[in-house]
Amino acid sequence: MAESALPFPLAGSKTELEEGSVLAPRFGADGLITCVTVDAKDGEVLMVAHMNDAALAKTLETGEAWYWSRSRQELWHKGATSGQVQTVVEMRVDCDQDALLLKVRVGGDDGCCHTGRRSCFYRIVDRAASSPSRAALRTAL
Repeated sequence: MAESALPFPLAGSKTELEEGSVLAPRFGADGLITCVTVDAKDGEVLMVAHMNDAALAKTLETGEAWYWSRSRQELWHKGATSGQVQTVVEMRVDCDQDALLLKVRVGGDDGCCHTGRRSCFYRIVDRAASSPSRAALRTAL
């Protein structure tokens, strides 16, 4: 995937990128930008996914979250099959425009994770292990 070819301009100066009023997302060498998605009502992190230029354009156009599925190598309209459609309440971009934050309302059963849980972040890493290779996971309540 190359740099964005859709309606997104390339960033100008560092000042324009960080302080300007134009969305100029900086997609990585793989053509993707990281997107953190949180619940608009309580701020819980629901998932982290990626968007390519087409997914970002469709999200802006429709007001619903679209992502790029790295495993399937295709656009992914979140909730199209599960009913857990994510309606975008607010979108933010970070200081250097290489990461996005979506605040969403989740449809259907209010879940997000394909495991049936509300959030994809349902496991806690136990840092008490003697080395990083022995870190254990436990399920959050």
